[in-house]
Amino acid sequence: MNRSPRLVTFLLSVIFVSILANELPAYAQATPVNGTVVSSSRNTMTVNTGQGQYQLFVFARNVRKPTSIPLGSRVRVVSSPTSDPGVRSATDITLVQGGNTEPPPQDAETIPEGVRSLERDIEREARRYQIAVRGGVALDPELVVIGVQGQIGPIFRSGLYLRPAVDFGLGEVTAMFSFNGDVIYRLPFSSNQDRWSAYFGAGIGVNLIHQNFEGEQDGQRIDFGDFHSDTALNILGGVRRRGGMFLELKTAVYSGPSPTLTMTVGYTF
Repeated sequence: MNRSPRLVTFLLSVIFVSILANELPAYAQATPVNGTVVSSSRNTMTVNTGQGQYQLFVFARNVRKPTSIPLGSRVRVVSSPTSDPGVRSATDITLVQGGNTEPPPQDAETIPEGVRSLERDIEREARRYQIAVRGGVALDPELVVIGVQGQIGPIFRSGLYLRPAVDFGLGEVTAMFSFNGDVIYRLPFSSNQDRWSAYFGAGIGVNLIHQNFEGEQDGQRIDFGDFHSDTALNILGGVRRRGGMFLELKTAVYSGPSPTLTMTVGYTF
């Protein structure tokens, strides 16, 4: 069986979905904002800019900022847009001399829930260790697939992640149990802080396949069973939404009786 057309179709589909799903930021000139810090974490900072207006910032990779930013501090933040209108990327943060350093108690209570939700989603995406569940369908042979996966990274802050996974598939005549060790790479035009990010990857899969057929022929019962194990080269790509949901396509090369194309949707906790 010639797998080249399917592989080309798969790669083109990943590129097409990635272009549609990723909302690339309209890079505008960086602008300064002054305000009071009402929330701060390892990756985010929320500032009250006055008159009940709150702005959520994520820290750019090369952000210049003080070692400590106490709640209630007056700050000046230079930032640029991201793909999410509600989030800006902070590139330079300075403390305003003479500003108040006591957090107004009402600010922490009145931060909009939408901003709080964005903070939680960004912090979850930035965790080094993650776990997810996934499910979908596989073709050739046709199977319903469910599985669980882990994610470790990024490795050396490079956009590379290790992603071990276990899947179980069940079809009319085929049952599959597979172990996958994949490495994925988040494409450089997106980050785990963006609303959408795209990735591709590759790895090794070990598949255990059992196929069983039962029927009758000339009044006699036929029961045929066969067991296969094989090692496959996985090639995959997908898009992931900040907050946990992701969509992925995977093809397996040199996979023998294992599925040649798998489409899954999952959720990261």
